[in-house]
Amino acid sequence: MNQLQWTFQTFRNVLKTCITERDLFTGKALHALYFKSLLPSSTYISNHFILLYSKCGRLISARNAFAATQDPNVFSFNAIIAAYAKESQTRIAHNLFDEIPQPDLVSYNTLISAYAEKGETEQALGLFSGMREVGLDADGFTISAVITGCCDDVGLIRELHSLIVKGGFDSYVSVNNALLTYYSKNGLLEEAKRVFNVMGEMRDEVTWNSMIVAYGQHQKGLKALGLFQEMVRRGFNVDMFTLASVLTAFTCVEDLLGGLQFHAKLIKTGFHQNSHVGSGLIDLYSKCAGGMSECRKVFEEIPTPDLVLWNTMISGYSQNDEFSEDAIDCLRQMQRVGYYPDDCSFVCVISACSNLSSPFQGKQIHALAIKSEIPSNRISVDNALVAMYSKCGNLRDARRLFDRMPEHNTVSLNSMIAGYAQHGIGIESLCLFEHMLQTDVVPTSITFISVLSACAHSGKVEEGRKYFSMMQEKFRIEPDVGHYSCMIDLLGRAGKLGEAERLIEVMPFSPGTIGWATLLSACRTHGNIELAVKAANQLIQLEPSNAVPYVMLSNMYSRAGKWDEVAKIRTLMRDRGVKKKPGLSWIEVNKRIHVFVAEDSSHPMIKEIHEYLEEMSMKIKRAGYVPDVRWALVKDDETVEGEKEIMLGHHSEKLAVAFGLISTREGEPILVVKNLRICGDCHNAIKFISAIAGREITVRDAHRFHCFKEGQCSCGDYW
Repeated sequence: MNQLQWTFQTFRNVLKTCITERDLFTGKALHALYFKSLLPSSTYISNHFILLYSKCGRLISARNAFAATQDPNVFSFNAIIAAYAKESQTRIAHNLFDEIPQPDLVSYNTLISAYAEKGETEQALGLFSGMREVGLDADGFTISAVITGCCDDVGLIRELHSLIVKGGFDSYVSVNNALLTYYSKNGLLEEAKRVFNVMGEMRDEVTWNSMIVAYGQHQKGLKALGLFQEMVRRGFNVDMFTLASVLTAFTCVEDLLGGLQFHAKLIKTGFHQNSHVGSGLIDLYSKCAGGMSECRKVFEEIPTPDLVLWNTMISGYSQNDEFSEDAIDCLRQMQRVGYYPDDCSFVCVISACSNLSSPFQGKQIHALAIKSEIPSNRISVDNALVAMYSKCGNLRDARRLFDRMPEHNTVSLNSMIAGYAQHGIGIESLCLFEHMLQTDVVPTSITFISVLSACAHSGKVEEGRKYFSMMQEKFRIEPDVGHYSCMIDLLGRAGKLGEAERLIEVMPFSPGTIGWATLLSACRTHGNIELAVKAANQLIQLEPSNAVPYVMLSNMYSRAGKWDEVAKIRTLMRDRGVKKKPGLSWIEVNKRIHVFVAEDSSHPMIKEIHEYLEEMSMKIKRAGYVPDVRWALVKDDETVEGEKEIMLGHHSEKLAVAFGLISTREGEPILVVKNLRICGDCHNAIKFISAIAGREITVRDAHRFHCFKEGQCSCGDYW
């Protein structure tokens, strides 16, 4: 062996080791030696430098190495295409693909996979058709990628399944695993089970994990746990993906005790320090333990948290309204340690801004998302932003963003339809739904909840009945508790309480707390105490410690002057240890959130607020406002003359509105959020205030938005 041959072999072996171990420092030193012409020019060696830089995440260096390759072959092109595909830069990857004189199977598979990962179905299928036209035979990787590219198109997945069976591709484990996964993701559990069963002894660890996840996704936690036990009995290796899937199953069935026991086993085996498993634990505790302290402990035990783990923490905080500010802080901590937010990070933290009804925070995150140039799943971030602007009372910006989106999916339309429904703009909501029916976007169960809610908030009873029937007859969607609750709300708001009660009686399942609470709310609106007592009793049986039925019934009795009944309910609450949730209203001014309670005296500007309200009270009375003292909810003999009116004037929503008006620029819209339903007198007063002050005032209460402008409310007093 001569010296040159020995040098070439040694150089090649060291370079391969650098690629395997992602040793960029040594690899760059080798590249420098190569440039100094210590070795003759070699396409083979140049290709390995492209691979080195790609594996180390140095895309520009990889492109420079490709450009310096004197005679690039198909492997050279495949390597640089894979580098761009890895960074989700499919347009550049496709341009490079078009330069290949004769693309091979790897070329097609790489680009199809890149499009599939981005959910760009049309491009992935176009390439698949193209390779078949030029006579290239697909393999298991091709078919698996095409299945992934089908995303939520069930029809296409079924067509592919037929092609797979005819072409013999069902002998590939990876193809079956992809079918199982995407059938499950699209709600077709039975088809997923059928694939799993047909595979028989072909099944590998990925198959078992996918089926466990499928059961978890469909709330079949017990079956998922049973499958895990069967997997262990059969001697399959249990890895971090299996364990995370089992934790998902515990979360689905809300089995916190079982999850705790499983956590103990994980600690014994050391898996609790794995980021992937840690994500499952955080998800379990955030959804089932009612707090985030355990989540924080899990997070702190993991020595090197990855982006997924950070995202799970942000998600956990954002799912609990009281921890929404912590979600934003968590994102900032993540950035400080060097991680860049991805689409999942943004979706979770935008949800937290929605919970806070914080336009300032939401706009900051929106700006960050624009600067970040999210490489994948941009549509999910835009969808979250549309929902956020709607929930912050800014329907105008929500629609502007919606109209500027390059494409829409079901979630996009659901978000906009729900936004209009929550703001009481039923006509726009239903128009958008009718537009949806004319497109290829198929409505889902969630779509119909928004549509039925829009009908309920705008009094469109017949339209609501039509859509309820359409959901079942045309789209084969079986109504759940949410849909029935919307129908109860629709009938109840329209005063058809008897019909609403009959609907509850014929429902195929228990109405649960949501259904009875909806009926109770309708009874309060129409003053039907007899039916309210029935609904409240049902609610109390289901949730004895929930203060809502007690308080609503007590308020109805007090408005009717039945003070003995009020006293009985208050005694019952005291004996049972049930505490009323205090009414809070808050507003964001100059990047700070100001919180108010009724009769508040703690705010530093409370004197100015009271003075403004006294002055405004005189103005709106001259305009025709008459205080409805029934909403003071106290007996006449417990107050002196005029005291009830003073109490009404110090309700939390009026204090927040007054503070907003004196603390912002003339003509600037304000948004107030209340954790309970807005008081009837406040609703009437704020209509007058909006006209006198010449301001747009939006109040987001526990049920919907009320946009007050020029003396009118968007709800049309139908609430």
